[in-house]
Amino acid sequence: MSGHAVPDTPLGPLNFRPLLRRAIWGGTNLATELDKPSGHLDDCSESWEIVDLEDQQSIVDGGPFDGWTLKRLVAERGNELLGRHAPLDSFPLLIKFLDATDRLSLQVHPDDATAARHHPGYRGKTEAWYILSSRPGSRLWVGLHPGTTSEQLATALETGEIDSCVDSFEVRAGQCVIVPAGTIHAIGEGIVLAEIQQSSDLTYRLHDWGRVGVDGQPRQLDLQRGLEAVHHSTPPIAPSTPSDAEEPCESQCLVNLPEFQVDLHRIRGRDEWALDNRCRILTVVQGEGTLEVDGTNCELSIGRTVLLPADAGQAILTSQHGLELLDSHLP
Repeated sequence: MSGHAVPDTPLGPLNFRPLLRRAIWGGTNLATELDKPSGHLDDCSESWEIVDLEDQQSIVDGGPFDGWTLKRLVAERGNELLGRHAPLDSFPLLIKFLDATDRLSLQVHPDDATAARHHPGYRGKTEAWYILSSRPGSRLWVGLHPGTTSEQLATALETGEIDSCVDSFEVRAGQCVIVPAGTIHAIGEGIVLAEIQQSSDLTYRLHDWGRVGVDGQPRQLDLQRGLEAVHHSTPPIAPSTPSDAEEPCESQCLVNLPEFQVDLHRIRGRDEWALDNRCRILTVVQGEGTLEVDGTNCELSIGRTVLLPADAGQAILTSQHGLELLDSHLP
């Protein structure tokens, strides 16, 4: 039945094939920690779980919609998929896992206005990171020291004295960091994280720590547009840590932005949800359990991502030993 579905066939829950990316800073942790099919790669940097971009598409894995792209689902089944947020031209969020075995470049993503100015038709990129694992001493560089000028930042980028302008802090598993568009940032080595972001792949690389690419040449920088995109008025950013669970089933809001929201659900036993006519993306970050949606069961384990369409009536989550998952959606 691949690629052909009866018009009245219910949509979900929907599973997608991960899209694996390679980079010089990648490694093997997505295979060993999250069971991604990347064991043959020693430089797997990202697993894109949910994506609807012109040149990158999530493809449904299994069920009556097997083989459909996410773009096709938005176009042909948008009301059922998106509910209160329909119609949209494309799916608004992108979900991925990253393995930073080496340090990523120092970069910035444009906001919507800057993206539209340089790349008409494209969104900006606000993102949030949930730390899955880190080595002792692993750091993130996020945001500028208060009062840093464009001239001071440009000088630091030229001299490599990044810590004179850019804030950094150590992180550990379970912390969440919000990175608004226009915020200069870099992910340090030894970190595996889940990223929730606006659906955009616009990145301006500002500094690459003196590194060269696989061709032996320095990787390309985009200083002019990057410096223009940096917001100097963004308040200092720090990681947040969810509080310890006190009840068998609890939910906490990690991200509450105009662009998207993310809740952390901790489940031990059974939890029933009414799905308020909005599409939800569930990303398992700890433990295992079972998801039942309108009579369809899905086994959940760390690294699994499932999309719940807006027209799903009810979701039932069960876990004997404990399950933690991110619930990402539009406001």
